[in-house]
Amino acid sequence: MTSEPPSKSSTNKNNSTSSSNSSSTKHDWHESTIITNHSKGRSSAISMEKEVIEKDDKEQIPSNELGAKLALAILLVMSYATLPRPLHPPIGEAPSVLHVWYYGWITAVSTGLGVLPLVFVPDLDKFWIGVANAVASGMMVAASYSLFVEGCTFSDAADDSTLSSSTRTLTGTALGLAFILLTKSFLDTHEDLKVGTLQHADARKVLLIIFVMTLHSFSEGVGIGVSFGGEHGSGLGVFISASLAVHNVPEGLAVAIVLLPRNVPKLTAAMWCVLTSLPQPLMAVPAFLFVEKFVPILPVGLGFAGGAMAWVAVFELMVEAYEDAGLVVTGVVSVLSLGAMTWLQGLIDGEARG
Repeated sequence: MTSEPPSKSSTNKNNSTSSSNSSSTKHDWHESTIITNHSKGRSSAISMEKEVIEKDDKEQIPSNELGAKLALAILLVMSYATLPRPLHPPIGEAPSVLHVWYYGWITAVSTGLGVLPLVFVPDLDKFWIGVANAVASGMMVAASYSLFVEGCTFSDAADDSTLSSSTRTLTGTALGLAFILLTKSFLDTHEDLKVGTLQHADARKVLLIIFVMTLHSFSEGVGIGVSFGGEHGSGLGVFISASLAVHNVPEGLAVAIVLLPRNVPKLTAAMWCVLTSLPQPLMAVPAFLFVEKFVPILPVGLGFAGGAMAWVAVFELMVEAYEDAGLVVTGVVSVLSLGAMTWLQGLIDGEARG
């Protein structure tokens, strides 16, 4: 039986199918090439964008370090140029304005020492950043509690207010909470906010911390000025200033713990710490010159700073610590930090009153 050759119509049909498959393959290959090229182009664009961002960050860091070095130079010059002679006010004589300024200045500079325990700490991962935030929140809650107690128990011979110290402290607390909520609302509306190399949420959080730490320095500055203005101002003012200088070191540590995990250079972090305490010498001098005017409002200032600081500690730092390190670690670390800070403050206050 002889096989019949394929018919012409069958050959044409096969050729048509082959041509169709070839055309489809070419079409698919063309689409694949376009998609591949598009993906490569997009990846290339993303890669280039990342390189630009990294390049900008690398360029900003030397600029920030240069600014920090300039700030350090100014700090050293100021420390030498304003040094009173003799350093300690003569016994039995009223301290000079320069003495009051300088002791307030020393308390501010001591805040920068809070960075020292973290100088040799390597870069922290997410978990340890959470632990650091828990430590900072505990320390700030302890500082807030100290401010509340100091305001409610405040007593001074020059205090002629008709309102109790507790009432004024609670009024200040309400004002402090309102202020920090308004400040946070304002910062949240500025998505493109930048603080050095920090951007967006990091920049807003750091600014809040710096705001509240700076606010509470106002009341501490008034406290320095008032202590120098009393009958035994020369001795009491020096001792209160020394106590505040020691007290400021862990407060500087609380600020540094927030800054350093966000890749802020250590020297820059130290300068930020000092900046948060600059109101101390600035407020000490007018409080010393006008003691009678400043004494009645001191409990309001203490409550204001305490309220603002407590809100940031609980609703910013503690929440972030919980997200990064978990509930148990955040609870244990923040409680231990609070206890250690409270013990240290009690020790310092006991020495000051003794």
